[in-house]
Amino acid sequence: MMNLYSSATDPFSHRCRIVLFEKGMDFEVTDVDLLDKREEVQRINPYGRVPVLVDRELILFEPNIINEYIDERFPHPQLMPADPVGRARARQLLATLEHEMFRHLRVLEESDDEGDKERVRKYLAEQLEQLAPLLERQKFLFGEEYSMIDVAMAPLLWRLEHYQINLPKGASVIHKYAERIFSRQGFIDALSPAEKLMRS
Repeated sequence: MMNLYSSATDPFSHRCRIVLFEKGMDFEVTDVDLLDKREEVQRINPYGRVPVLVDRELILFEPNIINEYIDERFPHPQLMPADPVGRARARQLLATLEHEMFRHLRVLEESDDEGDKERVRKYLAEQLEQLAPLLERQKFLFGEEYSMIDVAMAPLLWRLEHYQINLPKGASVIHKYAERIFSRQGFIDALSPAEKLMRS
């Protein structure tokens, strides 16, 4: 059985839990305290971070790679496009989002510098606002179907209040998009008790 080493509050672990629950498969989740990381995580991941997926002899420790592996091994419901061109475009968009947005979450999660955090909050609010025109034309970020792009975006959107990121009033379409994601059963089931407390 697959085992995901995950933290109850880590947005990158959250992303992988969403995919596992979307697939409706049997798996185990081993909760890791980020302040006192299990020795086993330090042993199997040279970067000492979660998430880490262990499937027999296979060990994966990058969230996008973990999620694509799960999607290919358990193809229903399919979260990446079926055709090579579509998959390449989805991977490119994921890479862009990682570079432009998600890597900055480490500052909000780990930094003690309030100035750095405030700069990241403002930057992420601006980046999210730029998605509004796209979401006015289509239901999800990659078209009309829920995909791995939406999975990747979901933990950030869920944590807006927790991170103290304030979107402008003109970004109501972002909130409507977020609610579409949050209403999915896979997303609901993937929430840890600590994550449920992040939104009032």
